[in-house]
Amino acid sequence: MPHLKRRKIFISHAWQYSEHYETMVRWLNGAPNFVWSNCSVPRTNPLGINTKSNLEIGITNQINPAQIVIILGGMYANHSDWIDYEISEAARLRKIIIGVRPWGQERVPLIVQNASDCELVGWNQMSIIRAVRGFL
Repeated sequence: MPHLKRRKIFISHAWQYSEHYETMVRWLNGAPNFVWSNCSVPRTNPLGINTKSNLEIGITNQINPAQIVIILGGMYANHSDWIDYEISEAARLRKIIIGVRPWGQERVPLIVQNASDCELVGWNQMSIIRAVRGFL
């Protein structure tokens, strides 16, 4: 088996919609010939920080080693200060941003559309894997 490139990925998501995050992780883990490191902050493993400024530092520290930031483009992104922060930090740190259109959703928040470095990716495993491989 050839040596596979390990991709470092941060998945931006809203904890109240963690099923989207969990599906994304399952797809990335299950993709053939695809190795990745999860730089995200899942609901099951929070940073354990309770002030806004320290949480911002913690999120930045999670995004910093990532090569790619995947933004789940649910309409909840319009109402999440943390997703806004993650997008702005990813841009500031010059990370590749891939916006994902959730299944069955016609509209995606402008902040996600404008931040994405590629055309929005459809909500399926192979589209997302292709987009990641297209950059790395």
